[in-house]
Formats: sequence, C-alpha cells, structure tokens
Amino acid sequence: MMKPIVDLVAGARPNFMKLAPVVRAVREDARLDARIVHTGQHYDEAMNDVFFAELGIPAPDFHLEVGSGSHGTQTARILERYEAHLLKNRPDATVVFGDVNSTVACALAAVKLGVGVAHVEAGLRSFDRSMPEEINRLLTDAVADLLLVSEESGRTNLRREGVPDEKVRLVGNVMIDTLLSQLAAARERKAAAHLGLPEHEYGLVTLHRPSNVDEPEALGRLVDLLGELARRLPLVFPVHPRTRAAADRAGFGERLRGARDGLMCVGPLPYLDTLSLLQGAAVVLTDSGGLQEESSVLGVPCLTLRENTERPVTVALGTSRLVGNDPDRIRAAFQQVMGRDWPRGCEIPLWDGHAGQRVATELAAWLTGRPS
Repeated sequence: MMKPIVDLVAGARPNFMKLAPVVRAVREDARLDARIVHTGQHYDEAMNDVFFAELGIPAPDFHLEVGSGSHGTQTARILERYEAHLLKNRPDATVVFGDVNSTVACALAAVKLGVGVAHVEAGLRSFDRSMPEEINRLLTDAVADLLLVSEESGRTNLRREGVPDEKVRLVGNVMIDTLLSQLAAARERKAAAHLGLPEHEYGLVTLHRPSNVDEPEALGRLVDLLGELARRLPLVFPVHPRTRAAADRAGFGERLRGARDGLMCVGPLPYLDTLSLLQGAAVVLTDSGGLQEESSVLGVPCLTLRENTERPVTVALGTSRLVGNDPDRIRAAFQQVMGRDWPRGCEIPLWDGHAGQRVATELAAWLTGRPS
C-alpha cells in the first residue's frame, strides 16, 4: 500500500523556520511521504538559500519561481503555478504554513482541485484587516481541512468562527522547535562580538510592517527615535529590503546605512546570526510576529511596535508588550527595560521543541484514518 504524499509548501523567510522541523518529522514518520514545494516568493540568497543551508532543509522537490510583485500579482502567480503543479503531480494533501501570500494561494489552488489542506499555525488573529497577513489567515483557515494551532487563542478564535472542534489540533509552535535546536549553534556565531558589542549591552531592531515603513512620516519618526535610543544603548538594525526601499523613497536612506552614534545598520542576516544577536540582546524592538515568540521563549524584553498582535500568548505569558509606533510610548517602555522593570515571562504550553513531531502525527492520523 502506497503511503500518502504530502506537499509541504513554503516560499518566504518566515516559512522556512516552520518548515524545517516539520519536514524532518514527516520524513521520519513511516506512514507518510513528503515533498517540498518552494514557491519562490522570497528568492534572493539572503532571504532564501542561506536559510535552507543553515537549517538543514533538503533542496526543494519543486520550485515555482514566482518572484516578486504586488500582493495581487504575486498571489495570482503562485495560485496559477501551484495549480499547474497539482494537475501534474497531485499529492494526497497540501500543508501550508503561517500567513504569507504563498500560504493562501496554495491553499486555494489545492481546495479547488479537491486536495485536502492542512494549515500549520492556524487560528491566529490580530483582528486588524488592514494587515494583508490577517486576510491570508482568515481565507486559509476558511478552506483548510486540518487546522494545527500553536497557542490556545488559535483554538478559541476558530471555535468563535464556527470551525468544528474535530478539525482543530493544538500542536504547539514549530518555529520554537527550530529555535531550540539551533540555539547552541547560534551562540557559537558570537554575532555581537563580531560587531564589537558585549552580550546584554545592546538592543536588536527589526521593522518591515506597512504601518511602520510605508508612510514616510511614520518611518521618519521611528528612525529619529532609534537614533535617540541608540545613544543610550547601542542598537543593531538588520534593515529589511522593504524598509530600505521605503527609506530611500522618503529621502533618508543614508541614515540606515552603516553605523553612527550607536545605531548599527546592517543588511538582512542569516537565521543563526539573527538568533545569536537575539539571545544576547538586552531588548528587542520589532514588528515581527516571529521575534515576539522567540524573545518570549528566550526571556528577552520585547517592545512590539504594533497596536495589536495575532500572538496574544506572548503578551499574556511572554515578554512582549504592545507599544505601537508612538515615540512617547516606545520611549517610556524602553526606560522600563533599562530600569529592569519588565516582566520575565513564563513557560508557554507546548512550546517545547516537539511541535514538529506532533504535526507529523496529526497529519498521518488524518490521512490514514487512524487515531493520533
């Protein structure tokens, strides 16, 4: 009897850290066969090849090579190319991760052709429909057959939306599997030391959300504030290509190049270097959902530069606090961290390094009809 074949679909940097533990666990499960489908949503070496190499992800079995484009263009291109793939190489199920364009496009292509869809990291909600990622989450969960959630809020949200409990499984956070498995290697990178920074005497910054970088005035205020804070504590800022392009358009791109007055701007970093900097940071300022999760597990104070989060457990149990992009709120929270007046956080259920195995177990049970 042939084993069910699952397509594990990834295409953007946040997907790769989630894909790594799942592909390992699925390929170790004797009940399943797995294929990696890379959509090519992130396709440059800094955002792609380095992550596969560092995380030990096998080369993709299929590459759709969609490239960049607007949300509509990119989503349509992924849907079209994944549909063509499905017609030639039909799997028993498609597994999608997170909330990027590749997630919703491949889920739609699969369900329209009668291929079952499993969504890893289902049920997360910011309740902010101005975020493209929120639309992707809602649509993907609406068509998925198996919804694998990372925190209890995911199950609560899906139940509120009318999803039957039998379609939902709480499996934990697969990205934390990657963090825990790579932490020792990341520490060996000594990324802070290479920048001349002592451990716990610097901060880490990331910015890429439209609410923070697309409006020149908002981005300008944040850049001014980062310069101010960096005079108190050196800040390392790996500048996202989206953010750099926005700053260039606004006429202050040079301020995000090189190092001045404690603000150290560098290009996108490999995962292990980012993790190396994160684990040794005194504070994180970010609008990244992933860094909210990782900083909570590592006990690093996290100033989340957003008004909402789809990961409320990082606020309830972790070290993240929502401060928006108002300089006064950020400044006040930064002062709390500097004064060591910040919650330490506590253990988050099932963020234990074994979520990938639980995902594989649930996939196998779903596709073979046997209890998990």
